[in-house]
Amino acid sequence: MRITAFNQIHKRLGAKMVEFAGFEMPIEYSGVKDEHIAVRESVGVFDVSHMGEFWVKGPNAMELVQRVTSNDVSKLAIGQAQYSCFPNGKGGIVDDLLVYHYSPEKYMLVVNASNIEKDWNWIVSHNLNGAILENASPATSQLAVQGPKACATLQKLTSINLSEIKYYTFKTGAIGGFDNVIISATGYTGSGGFELYFRNEIAEQMWNAIFEAGAEYGIKPIGLAARDTLRLEMGYCLYGNDIDDTTSPIEAGLCWITKFNGDSFIDKDFLLMQKQEGVDRKLRGFEMIDRGIPRHDYELTDQDGNVIGRVTSGTMSPTMNKGIGMGYVHKAYSAIGTEVFINVRNKMLKAKIVKMPFINPA
Repeated sequence: MRITAFNQIHKRLGAKMVEFAGFEMPIEYSGVKDEHIAVRESVGVFDVSHMGEFWVKGPNAMELVQRVTSNDVSKLAIGQAQYSCFPNGKGGIVDDLLVYHYSPEKYMLVVNASNIEKDWNWIVSHNLNGAILENASPATSQLAVQGPKACATLQKLTSINLSEIKYYTFKTGAIGGFDNVIISATGYTGSGGFELYFRNEIAEQMWNAIFEAGAEYGIKPIGLAARDTLRLEMGYCLYGNDIDDTTSPIEAGLCWITKFNGDSFIDKDFLLMQKQEGVDRKLRGFEMIDRGIPRHDYELTDQDGNVIGRVTSGTMSPTMNKGIGMGYVHKAYSAIGTEVFINVRNKMLKAKIVKMPFINPA
């Protein structure tokens, strides 16, 4: 298994380590609920150095990024980021990603750890006009500092006014005494905060500086399990569960990152047809009415037991103290408020379709 620059820190802190996307990663430290609440109420730190970072540079950089992603890169000013996906040419999704407009003729693409090689090969295969590509993933560490006290924590470490970094924008500068750190107002929790990108060599010093700065707020390290419950409460998709090579962004409710008014991109005509004509299934959120925990791949049924879809993600929400989940359902059952049933170990438990996000953090 591969390891991140923080591997020994996780082990010293007593984290439970698991294999994830080919990396040895911490799944929990003090417990999922405790870590989840820390992020919702104060501040927590995730090691997300397993994610991939690609640089796309040169005069043809924008043309390449525009062609392989579904969102409209031409709308990105320098210092802005956008959520997007790679359509796969067959109506599905290669991966979802963040696109950063770093400087003129220079973009950073941040992709999922499980798809680094797949995504790299995909971009290389579509680089028809000589954009300069660099896979910076092995040399790059990333920490997500998330929660309502994230800004106060990191502000101690930088002269940059972090309150001026608006959602989905970023700056590059000094933090913790180290230069050239990308400070991005993005995250996967819904509780605010920043994602920091920096070179591996300063990883341990950066970790220690952040935890010293956040000590007064009860800062905690957070594992992958709480990362999953946090993102699910917000209705954020997880690649491999809620979206994959067989799901279209239109089915997944990602019309908002699928822009048809810009240049042509892979699958543009097919996805436009889906948007105009509709799709047979839709990704929806649901809350359990009966007591029970929905899990990935459980059947969604109607009241007569007819299968109408499958659960793609599910958990017991630490904030709501009830089962919540996401799944693709037939369009006839996709309206908000529709009652459905989850087959939980051969028991038909009642749920209802609800609007996401499931919660609205302060």
